[in-house]
Amino acid sequence: MTDSPLGSPDHAAAPAPASDAPRTVADDAALRQAMHRVRTEVGKAVVGQDGTITGLLIALLSRGHVLLEGVPGVAKTLLVRSFSRALGLDTRRVQFTPDLMPGDVTGSLVYDARSGEFEFRAGPVFTHVLLADEINRTPPKTQAALLEAMEERQVSSDGVSRPLPDPFLVAATQNPVEHEGTYTLPEAQLDRFLLKLVVDLPDRDAEVDVLRRHAGGFDPRRLGEAGVDAVVTAPEILAAQRAAASVAVADDVLGYVVDLARATRQSPSVLLGVSPRASTGLLAAAKAWAWLGGYPAITPDHVQTMLVPVWRHRIRLRPEAEIEGVSVDAVLASVLQQTRVPL
Repeated sequence: MTDSPLGSPDHAAAPAPASDAPRTVADDAALRQAMHRVRTEVGKAVVGQDGTITGLLIALLSRGHVLLEGVPGVAKTLLVRSFSRALGLDTRRVQFTPDLMPGDVTGSLVYDARSGEFEFRAGPVFTHVLLADEINRTPPKTQAALLEAMEERQVSSDGVSRPLPDPFLVAATQNPVEHEGTYTLPEAQLDRFLLKLVVDLPDRDAEVDVLRRHAGGFDPRRLGEAGVDAVVTAPEILAAQRAAASVAVADDVLGYVVDLARATRQSPSVLLGVSPRASTGLLAAAKAWAWLGGYPAITPDHVQTMLVPVWRHRIRLRPEAEIEGVSVDAVLASVLQQTRVPL
């Protein structure tokens, strides 16, 4: 996704408005600055990934999840760890492996010999930020263990549904160049992710800055020593989510989103276009992007900015298009060019 400045950092804590009190412009401004401070804190540990950090923020504000794709060594894991630390939220990391079982993620019933009864032992998914590292290295049955958690924000076991903490965000990583021993995520799983963010290699200046920090003693395993601190609270995050969801949208912009979705289904290179869920996801992400920029309503520009990261993983190309080297991002760029923009 494209990135743009989101305001100046301010390290003073911003009070979150009470959930039952009407928000004011000042409340929204304070919450917005609190979200901007998160970007600054993460930047203390991660260099050259401003767009990805912004994408994580948008997913959080939209109550969505993120799939991070990039070659090894581009700081995907460090990015998520720094992000959750700046948010002040609990986080757990699961290394997905071929022998991982669904209960290892969601939890399972365990027999307690002292009481003579089975009790539920919660898995690592019961956290605020779940880092699903190399999610495509585990079989489909374990990947599917996250479906209910990501969509319903609960885990069902033995007929009992247990809610997950709120806020809840799954940040999954995968390597796009190594396919041996991996399992491609099915469409139903991919559709649960609001955004797919491509974590690129840093440019030369950013990479020099990375080396400079390591030469100065930076240790990615000790984020506290790097000065990454919690700058927001859970109530502030929930208030920011409500504020982003309340951003206005005009009927012509809604029609624009639908026209874009229909255009993907009619593209000659596309076998499977986006679904209505993808349209609602684009709307939610555009609202979050507009709110971060201080706009009272979303514009076609916000929709256009968020379209590729929200839809790039939801489209299946025809085999002949793939053989010809057509990319999903190129198809979406063509859809944007050919769809009439409301004035």
